[in-house]
Amino acid sequence: MKIVSPLILLVLLLSSCMKGEKVDLIVHNAKIHTMDLSSTVHEAIAIRNGKIVEVGPERQILNKYRSDETLDAQGKEMYPGLTDAHGHMLMFAKQLLGIDLRGVRSEQELIHRCEQYKAKHPNLKFVVGQGWDQTMWAGQELPTNEQLNALFPGIPVCLYRVDGHAALVNDFLIKKSQLIDQIPSLQGGEVVFKKQILEGNLSLPSNVNLPTNAKFGQKIILQTYRPSGVLIDNAINIVQPFLPNYTRKEYVKALLQVQDELLQYGITGVHEAGIDFEHIAWFKSLIKSGQLKLNLYAMLMDSPQNRSFAQKNGPYRYRNLYIRSFKCFADGALGSRGALLKAPYHDHPQSNGLLLTDIARMQNLAQFCVKNAYQMNTHSIGDSANALVLSIYERVFKQKPDHRFRIEHAQVVDPKDFQKFANFAVFPSVQPTHAVSDADWAEARLGKARMSGAYAYKTLLNQFGMLALGTDFPVEQTNPFATIQAAYNSPFGQALTLDEIIRGMTIYAAFASFEESRLGTLEKGKDATFAIFEYPVTAEAGQVQNYAWRTFIKGRCVFKLEAL
Repeated sequence: MKIVSPLILLVLLLSSCMKGEKVDLIVHNAKIHTMDLSSTVHEAIAIRNGKIVEVGPERQILNKYRSDETLDAQGKEMYPGLTDAHGHMLMFAKQLLGIDLRGVRSEQELIHRCEQYKAKHPNLKFVVGQGWDQTMWAGQELPTNEQLNALFPGIPVCLYRVDGHAALVNDFLIKKSQLIDQIPSLQGGEVVFKKQILEGNLSLPSNVNLPTNAKFGQKIILQTYRPSGVLIDNAINIVQPFLPNYTRKEYVKALLQVQDELLQYGITGVHEAGIDFEHIAWFKSLIKSGQLKLNLYAMLMDSPQNRSFAQKNGPYRYRNLYIRSFKCFADGALGSRGALLKAPYHDHPQSNGLLLTDIARMQNLAQFCVKNAYQMNTHSIGDSANALVLSIYERVFKQKPDHRFRIEHAQVVDPKDFQKFANFAVFPSVQPTHAVSDADWAEARLGKARMSGAYAYKTLLNQFGMLALGTDFPVEQTNPFATIQAAYNSPFGQALTLDEIIRGMTIYAAFASFEESRLGTLEKGKDATFAIFEYPVTAEAGQVQNYAWRTFIKGRCVFKLEAL
């Protein structure tokens, strides 16, 4: 970058005040990564009415335009605003409101955090927590609810696993929901039972089946089974209606906390991976009041209300809220063995995982989306789930080649199925930090042979040509620099270049949400949405913690580092 002397710069600034085309803002003395097709780097940018008027060399922009507001970027790096292509703002908000169980290293530590929470909130009517992960514990055994029952005997308790695909609930909630009675009709879910030992004599309850040779007064030991409290995937849906919820006011306060955290990292957009009809009004209200500044691409959950909304409105935009997709679940998560595999789990041969949505329903949703110009984004982690979804998308491709249907996660793919992403124009949306989090146990769970198709981000990029990158927060941290590190230093030999990573969070994410005409690059006519970072953006190991120095959305500064 050319160095402009202070005197020359002063002359240029003074002259720009007297002549030139009027704009609202000029940012100069920056290293502007436009992320255009040529990866052009410029020094200054002119902005008017929230749009980019021109990007170019320092002298050119300062001579051509004048503005009452200028920003000296101090030589810092500027990029298009980052987009998290798969995040959960509502889920994160709920986590902030309840017990934070992230990072607990044992079942006992989990209970300890519950005890601390109870001490701070003596008048609890229900308890919700999120973030436990048994793969971080010695032995990796799922927890049980015995201590939870003793701690909270008379109120419902639901503690979600970090991925939301499993939950630990107390006996109070199990009984209130009549969960046991509904097990015979449960599909796409599992209630985990635990062996228990009953010791006593013939005075044991009459419903206990005694051995036929038992004699009066003889001490006996019986084995039976009881719900452990752990529910997997669709089993959680049975108890949730009986669990009270937070108020809208509480949710909104927490949502704005989530937004603040995202903006400090230069994240200007989120693909919100699953909302219900009621949340549309929430987001619109926050936008109308000027509180929600992020660009929000929201995926609707598949429900009659949401289908009716899509039929009535088609692709729907309200300022910075864009709704044009449906979220669907093909399977569960690898950490709770709910991901659907073609062959049984290597460390649990009794199971292949779970199919969460009926095939006919997924096919029907795909046709609905095509008819109403909506995108279908399907959660698929296991190789069997990915193969199934690819086959459903194949039919859609024949009807509408530019459908941009997405597979969310694509975590384990049979190598022979990779080509289908290109053949059927299936957009992969992945979260590289999952590979780092799962690195210590993934092979034990999948077996060595399946690892060639696991966390295969470079292969997916090479097949489709684009790769949308997200974090899946709060399953993983919101920090995009952790994503950069994970993708660049892949533990499974699938490293991406820094340019590919940044594109995955800018222009590729824009394509994945039909927003490439206004977002994703810093070019004339596009929204002036960008982040200037405190330190150079690098993927080298040991990178210093980075933050946005300034974050702009449509030409307005929404975050300043000094405000932290």
